[in-house]
Amino acid sequence: MNILGINAYHGDVSAALVRDGELVAAVEEERFRRVKHWAGFPAEAIRSCLEMAGLKPEEVDRFAVSRDPKAHLWRKALYAIRRRPGLGLLRDRARNRSKIASLPSEIATSLSLSEARVHERLHWVEHHPAHLASAFFVSPFEDAAVCAIDGFGDFVSTSFAMGRGSRLEVLDRVFFPHSLGLLYLAVTQYLGFPKYGDEYKVMGLAPYGKPDFVEEIRKLVALAPGGRFSLTLPFFKHWSEGVSMTWDEGEPTIGPVFTDELERLLGPARQPDEPITTKHEAIAASLQMVFEEGAFHVLNALYEKTRSKRLCLAGGCAMNSVANGKIRSRTPFEEVFIQPASGDNGTALGAAFYVWNHILGKARGFEMRHSYWGPSFDEPELEGSPRRFEHTQDLVDWTAEQIASGKVVGWFQGRMEWGARALGNRSILADPRRTDMREILNVKIKLREKFRPFAPSILEERLDDFFEGAVKDPFMIQVYPVRAEKRSVIPAVTHVDGSGRLQTVSRETNPLFWELLRAFEKRTGVPVLLNTSFNENEPIVHRPQEALDCFLRTDMDVLVIGNRALEKKATTPKQEAMSAWT
Repeated sequence: MNILGINAYHGDVSAALVRDGELVAAVEEERFRRVKHWAGFPAEAIRSCLEMAGLKPEEVDRFAVSRDPKAHLWRKALYAIRRRPGLGLLRDRARNRSKIASLPSEIATSLSLSEARVHERLHWVEHHPAHLASAFFVSPFEDAAVCAIDGFGDFVSTSFAMGRGSRLEVLDRVFFPHSLGLLYLAVTQYLGFPKYGDEYKVMGLAPYGKPDFVEEIRKLVALAPGGRFSLTLPFFKHWSEGVSMTWDEGEPTIGPVFTDELERLLGPARQPDEPITTKHEAIAASLQMVFEEGAFHVLNALYEKTRSKRLCLAGGCAMNSVANGKIRSRTPFEEVFIQPASGDNGTALGAAFYVWNHILGKARGFEMRHSYWGPSFDEPELEGSPRRFEHTQDLVDWTAEQIASGKVVGWFQGRMEWGARALGNRSILADPRRTDMREILNVKIKLREKFRPFAPSILEERLDDFFEGAVKDPFMIQVYPVRAEKRSVIPAVTHVDGSGRLQTVSRETNPLFWELLRAFEKRTGVPVLLNTSFNENEPIVHRPQEALDCFLRTDMDVLVIGNRALEKKATTPKQEAMSAWT
């Protein structure tokens, strides 16, 4: 049975293909459209999943959409009667419902199928159960507590659940308008980061500041028994006036969600072009602390409801890697699983597995152990390229030598990663021992804020030698302290607070990247590489041509694609370098 999961008309639209309970392909639309967080309908992602699975559209047995327009209708109606929200909010919600309702027609048109065929095979999976399923049904756990925390989806912001075998039991929910995701978004916007998905920038800024505004930020949210919480609504406008949001084809946008009350509390909001001050750093640090208080309040209550020591976590807030690294020390949970696309992109995956496991009752057998579920490409020809390697060992030895000598390498291999992180197949790699490497990458290659950190990829076997209290994490979604004696060894991947958002690399799941790390360790004694996504203010590169374009317009030194390498010579004009590509 072939099940196609779809996330549409939201941020980070995506598709995933599950065959007989095994994940075959998963990819985000942004990689094809070259616009971050692409909204609208994931036509290219759907076509790519079918191609990777070797399927014709008529061979899809079930379509699983990670939205349910009928979910919680009575709550929505009651809210409208009691709160009397503005016409802007009502119009926005009606417009989005209309888009969702048109999905069967959109799917049919995209795949040249009859609308009747799509209708009879379509499952509407509520947004939060799709989040929950995306974590639990691909986890290594037979039973576990399951939690989803995000902005909103189908009127819900937080879900508490218990997973057992092929079933998910939802235990409790927090409904609109209360949301920890909205709390983080409001202060992110206040700090002058207005783009969709900018919350990660504030998380990176927080370690630079002192939490001097904790008491002020705590006024924005009240914690209640049982893991519940409520926003102090006068600080927010999403519940009354409405917030302008666009989920059509293109980059999603969300208008300001905070009111003037927040500026009366904290002072004037920072404009995006204004310098970042110590006050802004302090507010970021305070927000991170208050968010963690709220998140651990939820998770500790979930433990009390389930008494399980295993946790599966999903939702946009599960991308807060700093909080994730503290779960085992701040809650009773001992084992934690977070899949690499825990945000809205992952709901396509969750919807497909929810249908297979929960609705159809099929036994579980799949465990997500890596993130390489996207397209791969035949190795391109590089005419006149001085480097072609017949043996893998020669390739990794030469590449490791380039990195150890201070060069920055674009590394393009195999199937593209699923989720927000580049994990060794679409990566920019550099020497973590260089104190100047972070500034080189931020200023000359990534062209982004100087405070943004870079991640360490480390041989799985050497994890404990460099990090304290860390567990294996192949998805780069948890932050842990770098051992004090190692911080001077790998300064380029050690954040200002002494931490690192690590990726453990195993020989089993990515043997080529593992061999490269080993080759670098043999030369330097350090089993760590600086690993950042292969892009420059754009989605991670998808095709070889995009890798070449990024290589040429930035100050990368070497491009490795498959077993071929292209070196950038200081005297080589761009046109000459481009002519080497066919």
